[in-house]
Amino acid sequence: MSFEARLAQLGIELPRVPAPIANFIPSRRDGAILLLSGQVCEWNGEVRYVGKVGRELDVATGQSAARMCGLNLIAALRSALGTLDRVRCCLRLGGFVNCDPAFLEAPRVINGASDLMHEIFGEHGAHARTAVGVAALPRGAAVEVDAIFAVHD
Repeated sequence: MSFEARLAQLGIELPRVPAPIANFIPSRRDGAILLLSGQVCEWNGEVRYVGKVGRELDVATGQSAARMCGLNLIAALRSALGTLDRVRCCLRLGGFVNCDPAFLEAPRVINGASDLMHEIFGEHGAHARTAVGVAALPRGAAVEVDAIFAVHD
């Protein structure tokens, strides 16, 4: 089954690709490697999860925020490639969780994005990953995730 068909079968809706808020582009390709800029938990321009995970937001809400970041990444991926069927695999996710220094559950939060990659790409969604807690994120977002994919021409 194609990745586009899988997305449709799952009934997953993608947001518009977020416009960059600073001096960068949504993606950069070099050969078979596509790097995607970090995406926060916004939906069509509105940041839906604001605040610190572990304080204002619980882990489950943080996971939903990470999933939304993943949806934005998938939208940017499709925009860069024209179709998700050109994806070979997800190589890496980098996850950033807006939280207090004492919060130790950043890896669990970023599972929201990781699980989405597995859901859409199956075994091709398995990836290396970093998940860290940070003091603040753009626009007060709870989570930001970036990604690296291997792609076909």
